[in-house]
Amino acid sequence: MTLGDDHETSGGYGGTGHTRTTRLPDRAGDVYGGARRGRGSSRSLVTVVGVIVLLIAAIAFANRGGDDPDTTSSSPGTAAGAGAQPKAGSTAASGEKPVQSKSGFAHDEQGAQSAAANYAVALGSSDMFDKAKRDAILQAIITPSRVSAFEAALNKAYTPEFNKNVGLSPNGSTPSGYTFVSRTSPIGTKVTESSASNATVEVWCSGLLGLAGENSTNPVTNSWFTITMKLEWAGNDWKIVTHSQKDGPSPVPGDERASSADEMAKAVQEYGGFTYAR
Repeated sequence: MTLGDDHETSGGYGGTGHTRTTRLPDRAGDVYGGARRGRGSSRSLVTVVGVIVLLIAAIAFANRGGDDPDTTSSSPGTAAGAGAQPKAGSTAASGEKPVQSKSGFAHDEQGAQSAAANYAVALGSSDMFDKAKRDAILQAIITPSRVSAFEAALNKAYTPEFNKNVGLSPNGSTPSGYTFVSRTSPIGTKVTESSASNATVEVWCSGLLGLAGENSTNPVTNSWFTITMKLEWAGNDWKIVTHSQKDGPSPVPGDERASSADEMAKAVQEYGGFTYAR
């Protein structure tokens, strides 16, 4: 099922990068203005790394206690096995509609990729910092037998201390005068295993995470990572059974000047996140 349009589907996880020379801000107190697209302050890096460690630990906890579903390799050319090379058309639009209706994704490999891409967006969104919205997301995308485990693990992860680490108030609200940014953008998907009822999909993503505001000590940074989801066909839809994440592949950072805090906040407010991919 596609996630409702009323969800703010934004997401991102942090990462580390190369050491780069930066310029001082053009305006006092503006951590964004004038700086090149570097990695931010050391405090920001520590915060972002902490976010990754905490979320991966939570997902690992949720994944315990159940055997992985049996899967069989898909036919040659449709799944990337060891040493397999993607076909030239693998990243081109097929012209087919993976989502046939509002009720679910197509029961094929393309539908599984669409589901995984959309679920990556949802799991990295700012809605995950609100318990009611987080529970609704998990109910929608996690296979029924694993929902309770995911809820318990993530309830332990999204603590007041965790919220403070990413710049939010202890209760998860955004401090006055700031805009919280947490978005994940799928760059591409790949099916590595599939059968009639199971699929393993890798989703290559870029993410944004931070607090946009003139005096923010957690400026918005971007990262690159790959999410692996094991899905099963349940209730006429693809649902997540397990979920894991690793860093990269990461491109070489460009030399664009970082936007000001006001520009970043305005962009987040004006450019809505996607609820559908592929």
